Parts: sequence; structure tokens; C-alpha cells
Amino acid sequence: MPLSSADTNMITTQFLDNVKKAILHLEDTLSKTRVGKASPNILDGIMADYYGAPTAINQIANVSVLDAKTISIQPWEKTMLAPIEKAIMQANIGITPQNDGVNIRLYLPPLTEEKRKEVFKKATAEGEVTKVAIRNLRRDALEKIKKLQKDGLSEDICKDAEKNIQDATDKNMVLIDKHLVAIEKLIMAV
Repeated sequence: MPLSSADTNMITTQFLDNVKKAILHLEDTLSKTRVGKASPNILDGIMADYYGAPTAINQIANVSVLDAKTISIQPWEKTMLAPIEKAIMQANIGITPQNDGVNIRLYLPPLTEEKRKEVFKKATAEGEVTKVAIRNLRRDALEKIKKLQKDGLSEDICKDAEKNIQDATDKNMVLIDKHLVAIEKLIMAV
């Protein structure tokens, strides 16, 4: 079967799908970053024991933001207060839950300058991990294209595919930097 641009299109599409997954993972991680403002996102991934099954807190309680520093968790069943409180403590998110017998409140302490820098450093590290992942994806895709060229695919088709992959890489590196600038503004705002 002769080689064609469909082969490079498949490689490019696979590359773009994997890059999109990497960017979505970064965005998800950054959305959970504690920036000094109350956000229900900090509870994402925390599972409470719901009759023997680990269940996300937002599936067994109403989670709302009362003000810039307070999150309220109102379980739909009073018996879930203790398991939710225990799950938050075990998650070690740096906030001690306050249980009043009806609701659980999370009071976010203000971030110190040192803590802000530490949080931003972690966010930057996550951005770098994503950049490295995208560069590795680019390298793998370019190697596949070079192999196709070696196997007889036209040099022009290969060069076009390589350019598309490089352009997508550059565009996503800029996107990662924009995400980091936005999170820095949120973290450093007092």
C-alpha cells in the first residue's frame, strides 16, 4: 500500500489529541490550586465513605461558597457529616473543617507571602511537566514522520506535517505560559 498524506494526518491527529489531554490535565490541576479565594474545586478528588463506597463530596452534599474565604458543605444526610469531615482531614488540603452539626465550613486562612511563592512554584513546576510532555509527544510524532519519509513518502508532505506539529507545539507552549501568568495573578493578589 503506497504511503500518502493520510499517514501523516493520522500521526498529526494523534499528536494533537495527546497534547489536548496534557493541556486539560494542566488546566484541571491549576483549577484545584489554592489561590487564597474560596473555590469548591479544592474539594475535587476528595472522596468520602458513603455507605462503604468512596464518593465525591459534591455528590453527597451541597457545596457552596459563602464568601471569599468560606466554603459551606451541607450534606443531604446528617449521618454524612463525620465521613465528609474525616475525608477532608485525610486529604490534607491545609484546612481544618468546622462542623456545627448541620454544616461543615471550611475557612481558608490567608496565604502568607512565603506560601504564595510556594504555591506558584508548584504551579510552575506543573506547567513545566506539561511542556516536557508536549515536547516528548512532538519528538515521537516527528520520528514517525521521518520513518515514513525514509519508507518513501514525499519530502514535501513530511515537511508540511512537521511544520504543523511544530506550530501546534509552539501554540500550546504559549497557552501554558498564559495559564501560568493567570494563576500567578490569582495567587499573588492580596
